[in-house]
Amino acid sequence: MANTFRTGGYWTQIEVLQEQMVLLYKQLIGEHHLDTLISMSNLALTYANLGRLKKAEKLGEEELLLSKQVIGKHHPHTLVSMTNLASVYRDLGKLEEAEKLEKEVVLLRKELTGEYHPHTLASMSNLALTYSNLGKMEEAENLGKEVVLLSKQVIGEHHPDTLTPMSNLAVIYHKLGMLEKAEKLEEEVLLLRKQVIGEHHPDTLTSMSNLASTYSDLGKLEKAEKLGEEVVLLLKQVIGEQHPNTLSSMSNLALTYGKLGKLEKAEKLGEEVVLLSKQVIGEHHPDTLISMSALAFIYRSSGKLEEAARLEEEVLLLRK
Repeated sequence: MANTFRTGGYWTQIEVLQEQMVLLYKQLIGEHHLDTLISMSNLALTYANLGRLKKAEKLGEEELLLSKQVIGKHHPHTLVSMTNLASVYRDLGKLEEAEKLEKEVVLLRKELTGEYHPHTLASMSNLALTYSNLGKMEEAENLGKEVVLLSKQVIGEHHPDTLTPMSNLAVIYHKLGMLEKAEKLEEEVLLLRKQVIGEHHPDTLTSMSNLASTYSDLGKLEKAEKLGEEVVLLLKQVIGEQHPNTLSSMSNLALTYGKLGKLEKAEKLGEEVVLLSKQVIGEHHPDTLISMSALAFIYRSSGKLEEAARLEEEVLLLRK
């Protein structure tokens, strides 16, 4: 049932079911059973998807400690737990912790499955993203390019596991300000994902959202608006209006409306996103703060300077 809900993005329902599962597993087969550990790891991942990052961090750390004690740090499940926890650290802004854990995962995967295994390459790609968040842009770009090259050679250019590192490399290019490179790579990834996994797959929609954001930053605002509206509509249909990915795309679209001078539409959508984000993923979530910053930009563009200042002060305080 939880897996069925996951395909529709019904994370709140998943959370309830998985919390019941963890409780029942602990009662029936004990805290140290592998199935219990897997259920705890899945619940931590759901907390992360809901933006409940502190709960995800606490449960993820607890489960990882147990996994290392019970099945050892070389067990495949332990490596998955380490990867998930590193992702939570990255979202929380605990980038040094994320980097340390991801380096350990890469080293262990190379020892256990080899340098060219898809899981090793995926771990290397995650580390490249963390490097970019840390501002280690040279390391991020070099590692990202290495992973893409190896993935194309080992598992093929059209494999979904190759398209993910390509998408991550495009994100790194975007952060580096190499917008034309990011645009070219994102267009390639989007085309391939539509062909390989389908137009409505969540990963395809992520590619559409990323490309719309790049178009906006390049000043290609009409293309950004058209693609942004399309992806928001599809996300609402596929994973639901309250999914964090949907909210992020709605925020990007509101920002594009603002840049186009469509300030009434921008303000209305921006306020809706901030309200939903606070309700769904919480006011301390990084994506909520990004949405609040976008709304402050829209207020500033509309000449509503007091509202902009109030919101910017709130964002600054929360970010600190």
